Amino acid sequence: MRRAYLTSVTFVTLLVSCFSKELAPDRIHAELYESGLIHEGLMSQKMSTWAKQEQLGRFDSRIYSSRAATAGPVPCVNGKAAVVPGDAKNTFRCNNVDFYDFLSHARLGGSVGQGSGSWGWTSPTGREFVAIAQKDGTAFAEITSKGKLVYLGRLPQYSSPSDWREIKGYQSYMVIGSEAADHGVQIFDMHKLTTIDPKKTVTFSNEHDLTAHWNQLPEGKSHNIVINEEKKYAVAVGAQPRTDACKSGLIFIDLTDITKPTSPGCASGDGYVHDAQCLVYRGPDTKYNGKDICYGYNEDTLTMQKNVTKIISRTSYEGATYTHQGWVTNTQWQEYLVADDEWDEAKGNGPAASGYPITYFWDIRSLEKPKQTGYFRSAAKSIDHNQYIVNGLSYQSNYGAGLRILDISSLPQDPTGSLVHEVGFFDVYPEDDSDPVVDFVGTWSNYPFFKSGYILVNTIERGAYVLKLNVTK
Repeated sequence: MRRAYLTSVTFVTLLVSCFSKELAPDRIHAELYESGLIHEGLMSQKMSTWAKQEQLGRFDSRIYSSRAATAGPVPCVNGKAAVVPGDAKNTFRCNNVDFYDFLSHARLGGSVGQGSGSWGWTSPTGREFVAIAQKDGTAFAEITSKGKLVYLGRLPQYSSPSDWREIKGYQSYMVIGSEAADHGVQIFDMHKLTTIDPKKTVTFSNEHDLTAHWNQLPEGKSHNIVINEEKKYAVAVGAQPRTDACKSGLIFIDLTDITKPTSPGCASGDGYVHDAQCLVYRGPDTKYNGKDICYGYNEDTLTMQKNVTKIISRTSYEGATYTHQGWVTNTQWQEYLVADDEWDEAKGNGPAASGYPITYFWDIRSLEKPKQTGYFRSAAKSIDHNQYIVNGLSYQSNYGAGLRILDISSLPQDPTGSLVHEVGFFDVYPEDDSDPVVDFVGTWSNYPFFKSGYILVNTIERGAYVLKLNVTK
């Protein structure tokens, strides 16, 4: 399985400038990034934070008021949404984003909480369903036309619990990966949810209810899942160990026959891939029109790679520490992308030295010569994480600062980002309102693609929120 994927796939990864100045860049890359030391340091800090959260009792999601589930909608008024009036733990700072519903991880069937990834699916009749990752499995729910979150059931973990569980959608299926050993990739058909009576929730079986289970990964685990729906494949990224033939790179999963996934191989040319967005390229760089492109975010490398050996370009940026995730601003005409760095705030590097999250803007009109053109600094101290773009708005899960929404539609006119501005936010972590923390707490992910405008926000400690932006651009 783990042979080179010798096709026309092109890879785009962001090269970071290392924060140590004592070693030559190539040596830093080899000794810190390629060895996995940087990744291990980041993981260690997260695990330390989460151990403290557990000691404080914040992973017992039963403590978070279930009264919120019957309170919505609650408008954001004068900068606050008082979901439970008089209760500081259920009063949220906000701007232009209204609260509709909340279910704790316990109410979503999780025994240990600790949320991570999330994704959504719209049925042929227009019903909106979500998959919510937790430490011990995946919870499924429906967001009703009135914005209520209705729990329907869950799919347990395949092997052991894991703090990392990521989900992406392919057609009507959820493709679920985990960093737990021997977990592999679960493929679940969301059509199964459409006939469930919420009064009779279902615990699905890994043996009988999966469309498929694919487990040809080294050690059976992955950090994230990426989908190219147009080309009918998934990619498992961040699979360990780095010494494997695939070097924790992109491992391709052919979904042409969804019941029998296969792998044509992997791309190991740029080593560990933390996250990516895989698309058919459509844009001004005519040399690559119609090519299969993966924009990869690889800890230390925007790398343009035509195959496993030929690197098209590598581009550094000031203060880069752990290149984490990003999204192109327009999937149908790929000229710009936004990216985040998950460790620059905590390490105090570059533009993020003050602890305010930085969104980096990239001009990708030339895949061979991408340029970092500017950045946006958030007004709220935190760490930035996953972000997705819908109609010129970037929906960002910024850990303790909650959901932040940026209007990035001006980038084609002004790539410096000077016209980019925040149009709304909802802070889901009131625990640090008096003293904002730059740490790995609060929200991990969001899903903003529903036609209704409802946004699902999954949090590490509490559970899942349904929110909605109440202004237009």
